[in-house]
Amino acid sequence: MTSTEDRSAGAAKVAELMSESKLCMFTTTGRDGHLLSRPMALQETEFDGDLWFFARNASRKVQDVRADSSVNISFQSGTSWVSLSGTAEIVDDEDKKKDLWNKAAAAWFDGGPESGEVVLIKVHAEGAEYWSAPGSKVSTLIAYAKSRITGEKPDVGTNDTVDL
Repeated sequence: MTSTEDRSAGAAKVAELMSESKLCMFTTTGRDGHLLSRPMALQETEFDGDLWFFARNASRKVQDVRADSSVNISFQSGTSWVSLSGTAEIVDDEDKKKDLWNKAAAAWFDGGPESGEVVLIKVHAEGAEYWSAPGSKVSTLIAYAKSRITGEKPDVGTNDTVDL
């Protein structure tokens, strides 16, 4: 495979693993230099290298992104994990907000997509690392138990890094 094919396959795997989880942990660097993670709902769009989130314009996460655009987004679903790094920007585009608006967003934001209180955080993914275990949590536990008995390393799935 060529580098472009590898990158495309890696991006597809990351997209597949992320699609299984609608919630993530969104990590920014605070003004005090400490990392801060908080749960966020990923907006449903086709993964093209960008992730979209609704946020309050006056929120700490928006202030953090304006001060330092480097972010990390982490996902977990079943026996899969994704850690995605990238740069974020604040987008106040009413058409894009209307396009992404849904019942979940309406539950958090009273003013609707037209409100100046609501902005979007767009994250441009630069790289990711993922871990994917085969089967269920039970099969993973069995692999660990077998490893303890046989002394062989357990087959706990795949781990890879991807440039996006």
